[in-house]
Amino acid sequence: MAQPDGKKIFFENLSGAGKAIAVLTSGGDAQGMNAAVRAVVRMGLYVGAKVYFIHEGYQGMVDGGENIKEATWESVSSMLQVGGTVIGSARCKEFRSHEGRLKAAHNLVQHGITNLCVIGGDGSLTGANLFREEWSGLLGELAEQGLIEADAVQKYSALHIVGMVGSIDNDFCGTDMTIGTDSALHRIIEVVDAIMTTAQSHQRTFVLEVMGRHCGYLALVSALACGADWVLIPEMPPEDGWEEKMCEKLSANRAGMKRLNIIIVAEGAIDRSNTPITTDYIKDLVVKCLGFDTRVTILGHVQRGGTPSAFDRILASRMGVEAVLALLETTANTPACVVSLCGNQSVRLPLMECVQMTQEVQRAMDGKRFEEAVKLRGRSFENNLRTYKLLAHRKPESELPVSNFNVAVLNVGAPAAGMNAAVRSAVRVGISEGHKMFAVSDGFEGFYKGQIKEIKWADVGGWTGQGGSLLGTKRTLPAKHIDKIAEQMREHNINALLIVGGFEAFESLLQLYEARSAYEELCIPMCMLPATISNNVPGTDLSIGADTALNAIVETCDRIKQSASGTKRRVFIIETMGGYCGYLASVGGLAAGADAAYIYEEPFDIRDLQANVEHLTEKMKTSIQRGLVLRNENCNENYTTDFIYQLYSEEGRGVFDSRKNVLGHMQQGGAPSPFDRNFGTKISAKAMQWVSKKLLETFRQGRVFANTEDSCCLLGMRRRALVFQPVVQLKDETDFVHRIPKEQWWLKLRPLMKILAKYKTTFDVSDSGQLEHVVRNRPKESDASVAM
Repeated sequence: MAQPDGKKIFFENLSGAGKAIAVLTSGGDAQGMNAAVRAVVRMGLYVGAKVYFIHEGYQGMVDGGENIKEATWESVSSMLQVGGTVIGSARCKEFRSHEGRLKAAHNLVQHGITNLCVIGGDGSLTGANLFREEWSGLLGELAEQGLIEADAVQKYSALHIVGMVGSIDNDFCGTDMTIGTDSALHRIIEVVDAIMTTAQSHQRTFVLEVMGRHCGYLALVSALACGADWVLIPEMPPEDGWEEKMCEKLSANRAGMKRLNIIIVAEGAIDRSNTPITTDYIKDLVVKCLGFDTRVTILGHVQRGGTPSAFDRILASRMGVEAVLALLETTANTPACVVSLCGNQSVRLPLMECVQMTQEVQRAMDGKRFEEAVKLRGRSFENNLRTYKLLAHRKPESELPVSNFNVAVLNVGAPAAGMNAAVRSAVRVGISEGHKMFAVSDGFEGFYKGQIKEIKWADVGGWTGQGGSLLGTKRTLPAKHIDKIAEQMREHNINALLIVGGFEAFESLLQLYEARSAYEELCIPMCMLPATISNNVPGTDLSIGADTALNAIVETCDRIKQSASGTKRRVFIIETMGGYCGYLASVGGLAAGADAAYIYEEPFDIRDLQANVEHLTEKMKTSIQRGLVLRNENCNENYTTDFIYQLYSEEGRGVFDSRKNVLGHMQQGGAPSPFDRNFGTKISAKAMQWVSKKLLETFRQGRVFANTEDSCCLLGMRRRALVFQPVVQLKDETDFVHRIPKEQWWLKLRPLMKILAKYKTTFDVSDSGQLEHVVRNRPKESDASVAM
């Protein structure tokens, strides 16, 4: 199969031969830790290193013995979808003492381990760094006591540390997302969605407490994802007199025909005097002041449990592979590093720089420097807070700017989960900017038929968690009806256009741009937000809706694989959607632990199919009982799902049997994931602010006139930044026949899937990080970071 170009690694030039790597999980558990452990073990074995599990975290390192075991390929099978950590985690007082660390050093040297991969929070990583700094002194002591040979001091002279942050709290500075955070958000949103239905029935107010220790990330993002009425977080305590303001807001929402109220409280929430704010205090306050029927729900450890989300599995797998590469490239002078996520890219940062900045946040909060605490949390956190305030708290009419601009919003193409969150965000931000917002039903078909009406703030209440498209969406392109569309624009005096959709939306925007010369009504600012489960829009790494579809695929694959447990050896062939784009098959395959994924972008022939069958036959002779093969719906017109199923059935006869499954439109349905809700909300808010800016720039002599390339843009995530790109400039990057971009970043993840499935392949490390520094880790544009 064809491979993406770039700097590749082979066994010869980046070998782990003779090296021993140990992996441990420490501190609180988090969903996705097992995926990280699996990736470290398999990548370590792939490069020829010996890999060891250290069971029960630092306690196991101190106790030694059976707690330190050599890992095999099979020992990490079937753990990708398991929550928590199967190698155990424990907090260890003994490791905090010099004697405890001396025992740990002795146990590691006995196994020849000098490379340590630590998955945990800031406390675990700080402990690892101290251990590294003391290492040579500890070895000297052990030699003096006669516990190790003198030459072992020289042989194992340096301890190399790489950290991965596993914590549901997302309280570690230097990374946009920690392993486990997205899964915890899934648990919270599942509960909130369920509670909202019962709250609506009884007209109740619910006060929900979420975890996070001294970090308000989970509370803030879940409030953004469910459209909560009020949120309380430790980084930005409410102003004095907040109780009265909150009760006014709840009362106003009820008066506006809203049947429920949701208040989300971080477990570390405080007021301006650093006094804790409890859920019971809020409940009593609401009952006393408003007389509303109020209930308290404390989510507790539910947030830590359950299977990891697709995002966490992919993040953990990428981080695990990057951690092994970092260990192979480290020298005695390389500082301990932590593998982080910035935008859509994995980066390496000095561990202690991140730890120090994390500790600075707490110091700022203790010193009541709350604005500073928010800034130290990073641009992503700051932007979440700004967006929440913008969408949750409506300004009085008297305080709104008067722009006299009319902005229309519509959905184009197939429905995608998260579209409604984007529309809600656009409407509310537009109203806050002083515009009159118009909703267009049924895409451009509705546009030319005049299905255009004004949409108000309250009209989009409760839209965030709704799947599909509430505005209605069609695939109709505007070209055939351009004169009628221009007429409707003139009739409704539309001054700007926001389109939320997939490849059809991109084509539509190009057609509108090209028709500007003939129709002056189209010389207005126009912006597109990518929203499609296929993730096939040029100019963006990610699209609204793709994460929800991935979670649907992964959840189904987990169930299908489980259906074969206890039966004879079985291989499942599963067909995914995506048109000609192999994103869902490839990234879904990585998240579900697939053995192969057939896609259009990577041509394959009968020899490749045969090689895959033989590979699975070899695997089935070990303790591995199940195989998983994904096929993109349009990967090859001759090698259909039926053909591949029949081939596997015939060639695997006597070793394994086969089953096939076409997932179909279940990938398009369902409630949007927390990621899609927030991605849609944030990029839509950013797009509306761009529209407002363009309207002011292009308003001349009493009217809007915009005919430049940069007034017709697509807003997309590119690596680490959100970027507005003129659609006309994206034409050259697009394969219009197959409706895909010519270059796709996720193709670099395919070798990673193959490595983790035990294939011999090359791996592109052109994106692998040089060590960066925290201070220059955030480019200006990434303030609306994709990683929620």
